[in-house]
Amino acid sequence: MISVLLVDDQSLLRMGFSMVLDAEEDLTVVGEAADGAVGARMARELKPDVVLMDVRMPGTNGIDATKQIVAERPDTRVIILTTFDLDEYAFAGLRAGASGFLLKDTDPDELVAAIRTVYAGDAVVSPRITRRMLEMFAPSLPTEQAPPAAADAIADRTCGLTEREHEVLLAIAEGLSNSEIATRLYVSEATVKTHVGKVLAKLGLRDRVQAVVYAYENGLIRPA
Repeated sequence: MISVLLVDDQSLLRMGFSMVLDAEEDLTVVGEAADGAVGARMARELKPDVVLMDVRMPGTNGIDATKQIVAERPDTRVIILTTFDLDEYAFAGLRAGASGFLLKDTDPDELVAAIRTVYAGDAVVSPRITRRMLEMFAPSLPTEQAPPAAADAIADRTCGLTEREHEVLLAIAEGLSNSEIATRLYVSEATVKTHVGKVLAKLGLRDRVQAVVYAYENGLIRPA
């Protein structure tokens, strides 16, 4: 059973989420909080598997609460839910250690799938958010014909990744799943999982979301 903590200042929204999640056989809502500080305390006490975290709340906001939860409960995964698809919220949330970012108008089935995905150790980022992040970072991303000096700098930032591991990192940054990466690279999904693990280990990253952030911050990808 996957335990879920709801943190949102809108009681009706919490009620709606709770009804959706409790209707699933493998999900259970173990608590609700209307403030980030209370949510962080409840996460420490209840030890939920997944936290659904609002961004804008009175008192402690969702970004600060996420940082605290990730620091105190590294096994607890946080999915940030917000009405706003603004880049600063997406990026701040992912940098804070969230394992996913979805908009509040996400379909119930997609929300349930996202919880199961992050519980399994993967990450979820809304395609709309990925596109906005690419637009935001476009000025700093490398051009197609990068000069040798720029290419050398990019190589330095990949910390000794093999060519195949570098390809996997770029695919992760595009938001591709393991199965999609396997199809692109003509390898098995098990091989992709091995490559993903090595990429995260070599770069010192917690999960796929941090890999996405790392690629954006270091200019390893560019918009199509």
